[in-house]
Amino acid sequence: MFTKILIANRGEIALRIIRACREMDIRTVAVYSEADGDSLHVQFADEAVCIGAAPPRESYLNVPRIISAAEITDADAIHPGYGFLSEIPHFAEICTSCNITFIGPPADVIARSGDKSKAREIMKKHGVPIIPGSDGIVANPDEAVELAHQIGYPVILKAAAGGGGRGMRVAHTDISLRKSFGTAQSEAERAFGNPYLYLEKYIQRPRHVEFQILADHYGNMVHLGERECSFQRRHQKMLEEAPSAAVSPELREKMGESAIQAAKAFEYRNAGTIEFLLDENGNYYFIEINTRIQVEHPVTEAITSLDLVKEQIAIAAGERLQFKQQDIIVRGHAIECRINAEDPSQNFMPSCGKITALHLPGGPGIRIDTHIYTEYVIPQNYDSMLAKVIAWGRTREEATARMRRALHEMVIEGVSSTIPFQEIILNSRQFRSGKFNTATVEQLLETAYPDTGRQGGLPLVEMGGAVV
Repeated sequence: MFTKILIANRGEIALRIIRACREMDIRTVAVYSEADGDSLHVQFADEAVCIGAAPPRESYLNVPRIISAAEITDADAIHPGYGFLSEIPHFAEICTSCNITFIGPPADVIARSGDKSKAREIMKKHGVPIIPGSDGIVANPDEAVELAHQIGYPVILKAAAGGGGRGMRVAHTDISLRKSFGTAQSEAERAFGNPYLYLEKYIQRPRHVEFQILADHYGNMVHLGERECSFQRRHQKMLEEAPSAAVSPELREKMGESAIQAAKAFEYRNAGTIEFLLDENGNYYFIEINTRIQVEHPVTEAITSLDLVKEQIAIAAGERLQFKQQDIIVRGHAIECRINAEDPSQNFMPSCGKITALHLPGGPGIRIDTHIYTEYVIPQNYDSMLAKVIAWGRTREEATARMRRALHEMVIEGVSSTIPFQEIILNSRQFRSGKFNTATVEQLLETAYPDTGRQGGLPLVEMGGAVV
């Protein structure tokens, strides 16, 4: 087992990793930017190293400084968390070359999964359902239009190296497809340094369902059931739950088998997530594999009683999984609400500043993952997430009631937050009935805030281009 782990991240996920390490008797090193000197992860780690100025490219995305911090503190492993460097193959390669264990999958696995068009090819070869679309990249608008005629409109252009909703455009006609092609290319080039696009049939009103995977270095692999992630805005998740109300036991078994099949095709190691779209007829399609811990991992922890961060660390240290698929038992229901420093009534305008008052909820079945405290100043350079509220109950109804109670109790003063809109979601007819899709959030926004306009979106922060 490792003796010291450096956490190459910040905020709540850095604190989450520190807590897991402390329970495993592993010393920790926090890295931080000049803007994060007062952050809790800096205070709670055993050691802390300042790695640069506030902009991420000068600190949390600065590979030489992070490696130097690991070397001078004698850290024998690095946990990247999510976002930032967590899905950068080059970073994983450098860690290995410096004899520092990267807590995640091998660099070649990250590289293969990061190229969405190649991932489609791998899935097709191994019999995992994929959305009808291009075989590889689409070279030009003419080729895109020809393919659109074959599979039928609407279609969606996607960046081959994509994430975070960037480089994505939906087209319903030849004219809109030709017009969108150059725009999507330019956006992909700016965001990822890669202009290549691929094309898929656009699935209307789907649900976003993902399966958590754990795989060790000895061929042992399990899935931990699904998470429902359909409540999202502009491809940014807002609320997640497990299990999904749309997945029957039969469908769960089938999708779980496909998730394992997909992970094996990638020769996957460590923790990961296989993401699917589920259409109105119960057909599901692979969309991507995320090679890191997810923001929403606590809902899976709540229903399985497993600590996914500890499992990540144990696998990276060379340990075998201590359980098989038949040992995974799902108990109850869990919901996670992401609380961001944004004003939903002002089209989710970011809200930075000092937290003047804070009360975090508690009581049966409530977990809070956060790095904020009274007098904490929210930097403007990073992700706007303040906290994750996780509610567990014996049933979906009980979990929902506990989440409503928790949000009602939660007080954050000094900045705006998304708590009011999370309450709107929980009280909506769509959520209560379990009948919703990836377009439901926009529908609720139009009703709740009809005068704000919907041109903007949740801020896409500099987190390495990943959807988190």
